[in-house]
Amino acid sequence: MAYAKSGDYMTSLGAPAGRIVTSHPGAASARSPPIPIATMKLFNCTNCGNRVFFENLSCEACKSTLGYSTEERAMVAFQVTPEGIWNRAGSDGLAYRPCINTAEGVCNWLVPVDSAHQHCVSCRTTHTIPALSKPENRLYWGQLEQAKRRLFFTLLELGLPVPNKLEDPANGLSFEFLEDTSTEARVLTGHDEGVITLNIAEADDARREQIRLSMHEPYRTLLGHFRHEIGHYYWDRLIRGTNWIQECRALFGDESIDYAQSLQRHYANPPADWPQNFISVYASSHPWEDWAETWAHYLHMVDGLETAAAWGLHLDHAIPSGPSLVAQPLDLQASQIGATVIEQWLPVSQFINAMDRSLGSHDSYPFIVIAPVVSKLDFIHRVVQAARRGEAPMNFQLAEPAPALAPA
Repeated sequence: MAYAKSGDYMTSLGAPAGRIVTSHPGAASARSPPIPIATMKLFNCTNCGNRVFFENLSCEACKSTLGYSTEERAMVAFQVTPEGIWNRAGSDGLAYRPCINTAEGVCNWLVPVDSAHQHCVSCRTTHTIPALSKPENRLYWGQLEQAKRRLFFTLLELGLPVPNKLEDPANGLSFEFLEDTSTEARVLTGHDEGVITLNIAEADDARREQIRLSMHEPYRTLLGHFRHEIGHYYWDRLIRGTNWIQECRALFGDESIDYAQSLQRHYANPPADWPQNFISVYASSHPWEDWAETWAHYLHMVDGLETAAAWGLHLDHAIPSGPSLVAQPLDLQASQIGATVIEQWLPVSQFINAMDRSLGSHDSYPFIVIAPVVSKLDFIHRVVQAARRGEAPMNFQLAEPAPALAPA
């Protein structure tokens, strides 16, 4: 099996989706105005001011080449010379060059010109890609990288570390994008000590939908996979061996119970009462999966509310016979987020699902969030908040110096 190496390193209408069932005591508490985690969910061309989007490679209005800067949190416009030099257009600022994977058609992020890296911060974590001798694999690779960049956007905004295994072998992240080679050699999506493996079949919309239906899942997306698997990584970094472990066990359960046996029981006979305590049936399989599923929903909520707020979403009928709502991003300074889940995410997710149904699509958020899940989301928020502020030590080993790199 041939693999190319990246250069730096080798719900139903009867049960309304988005419904939240809780009597969280903080629902009506007074809160300070939220401090947004970013103001960049709406992007504009820095040359002409036209609206552009996170995935764009060029501005449709002025034809400038675009690239996303993690330093500026902006889509920066460029005029590219015949010699391939990227000169900023319309604004002063840092000098950049494109991620080397831009030439492969799978990335639109930038690298500062004084950086020693050829890859952007996201592509730097990709270790293995599928053989590009198959034309469809380049498409799958691009879709996987695009979903990963959306993940990294949120992680960087949350202030969470995203080291790569090239520079930090003990603690870093590494992504393996693999394909099945036979019916007997299946690639399983999962996480192991910072290595996240994804089966590239998940980037094929038809195959992913077929898997979703066969497993009776209400939701299955590439971004959802990334958000779930990165949750396992941050459990290792933020929970394992830290002072959070006892509170985590009180909410999610004892992770020391046998994982393989738990999954075997889950697939044989999942608990019928799982909706009373978990965000999904898979979350009920083992405490690690409960954490990862809930972590993914925390990122769903962070990104969803930020987008709704950036677009100025105003709902006059957010709650029947209740006040109108102006969408607000998650307040990372808040000590609790139960009220945000109830007052903000509930009506916003219901609105999204209503729009989906109007357009003949599946619900984007086919989940019911109950009180125990709100408590788990609140715990994850406090863990992220402490990590962001540097108030709680993270579970990182001392990294040995990385070996010198040969030019890619």
